[in-house]
Amino acid sequence: MNVAIIDYGMGNLDSAKRAIEEAGGNPYIIKNSKDLKYATHIILPGDGAFPDAMTNLKKANLVESLKSKVLGEHIPFLGICLGMQLLADTGYEGRQMKGLGWIKGEVKRLIPPKKEAIPHIGWNEVNFIKKSPLFKDIGAGKDFYFVHSFHFICKYKNNILAQTSYCGKFNSIIGNNNIFGVQFHPEKSQKAGLQLLKNFLTL
Repeated sequence: MNVAIIDYGMGNLDSAKRAIEEAGGNPYIIKNSKDLKYATHIILPGDGAFPDAMTNLKKANLVESLKSKVLGEHIPFLGICLGMQLLADTGYEGRQMKGLGWIKGEVKRLIPPKKEAIPHIGWNEVNFIKKSPLFKDIGAGKDFYFVHSFHFICKYKNNILAQTSYCGKFNSIIGNNNIFGVQFHPEKSQKAGLQLLKNFLTL
């Protein structure tokens, strides 16, 4: 499987590349649209701010190319952390910014109760609420590693695949056909994260 990892200046690409190699894929990092033609799977990682990320994707002329591959050719797509948030219609980090709009919803800051800190950093349970091939051989309530301050609010419940209890409850995995997003970092989530990536490669 040729796994294109999108480099738009917003994430640690090496850890994602190593994890895909361990999961049995053939990862390659791309910075321009022309190299997408080789991809059987696409990963959009990311750390940082929503507006900067969308600006960088547009500058690299990747938005329309990604749309063509993912929505047009139905190539399996996985957004990780900020990469998941960019799937939304709109983000409100710093300033309002349009996202890719592939899964209907908005990205807003987590609102913590007194005993919970923001950013949300560390291991937390991910509770599956719908069946998905992404979850094969992963037991219920497994812990994954999170680093984030914002969360994805889905417009439609059928796009919510899993949730995590923190700041009340937030959507930690979303999906729509061949498009998936995870708020945690599977590449930093040890055995469960590696299994999720293996499952993604089978799609």
